[in-house]
Amino acid sequence: MEALINLDEEIRQLTKATEKLKASRNEKSKTIGIKIKEGLPVEDIAREVKQIGEQIKKSEKEMEAFKDDFQSMLWDLPNLPHDLVPEGAGEEDNLEIRKEGALPDFDFEPRSHHEIGKECDWLDFERGVKLSGNKFVVLKDQGAFYSRHLIQFMLNSARERGYLEVAPPLMAKRSVFYGSGQLPKFEDDLYKIQDDDSFLIPTGEVPLVNLYADEILSEEQLPLKLTCLSSCFRKEAGAAGKETKGLIRLHQFEKVELVAVCKPDQSNQMLDEIVADAEVILKKLGLPYRIMLLCTGDMSGFSTSKTYDLEVWFPSLKKYVEISSCSNCTDFQARRAKIRYKASTGKNQLVHTLNGSALAVGRCLAAVMEHYQQADGSIAWPDMLK
Repeated sequence: MEALINLDEEIRQLTKATEKLKASRNEKSKTIGIKIKEGLPVEDIAREVKQIGEQIKKSEKEMEAFKDDFQSMLWDLPNLPHDLVPEGAGEEDNLEIRKEGALPDFDFEPRSHHEIGKECDWLDFERGVKLSGNKFVVLKDQGAFYSRHLIQFMLNSARERGYLEVAPPLMAKRSVFYGSGQLPKFEDDLYKIQDDDSFLIPTGEVPLVNLYADEILSEEQLPLKLTCLSSCFRKEAGAAGKETKGLIRLHQFEKVELVAVCKPDQSNQMLDEIVADAEVILKKLGLPYRIMLLCTGDMSGFSTSKTYDLEVWFPSLKKYVEISSCSNCTDFQARRAKIRYKASTGKNQLVHTLNGSALAVGRCLAAVMEHYQQADGSIAWPDMLK
């Protein structure tokens, strides 16, 4: 931050010096005009004007380089955490807000979803590896069937709760990723399109937020609530171990994304609404979960000011696992993507943007399989998915 402040001061000083040179050149140019009218020689002052012009070109070139460096530093600055976000180093410092639903009480030892899926040939990881490599899966039979029904169930729920359904592209330009805050920090986690300065999206948040980049919205349009089925592509698959087996962490997965664009005074309430919109899916599916307010050290999102994680209980792991993240990005993305609205005062102001998952489809399918498993190895699928 100190380097950024120092560079800003250098730009300011250089700007003042350049403006002073321009003023001097203008004054001397006027003098040349007067002398010409009077028939006096102007060679000496003309040389001075030329020298000043060269100094101005040099200063402007130097200032342009400083501004490029300044912008690069700005791209690397994350959003500021909300005042209510607890300070902490990691997930152990997150704050539990509440728990919902009773934990299941099996009269047999529950198995993991990947064990069940492999035995029933619904989750084919071997063929996923053969087709695409490690951390890919082929869904078959009831695995594919109920994954599709979960997607439909989630999208319908979002539509019923006032979201406009969108079907965006699965790849986006570099500038779009800068707008939503994935670049420059997370470039190594993205799948780049060869010979093209574009990437596969890691989340539907990227295209949905940038739908309104470089636009000025009317106040009457706000809040905007958008949803999409988001195919997500991420190189980072986390550490190996039983907690990342099966559908919990993959290089390609689906989720239903929720995005809101609103006025600044609406965003705190909108965050609560997005959390509730994600919760309703878990409640209808009868899955126990808890809500966690993430601390400063565990907010992995570069753009977020405040994040709630919804964590669903996994019987095989005997622990809660994240199934949705809901975040208020305040005006951070809007500033980068230049999304504004014309306020009642007549001035253009930055909007606030928010996002959340409702829900991660693979993890939801895994949780349903584990909670609704029977002693004989079958799954008593919830009625709303039939």
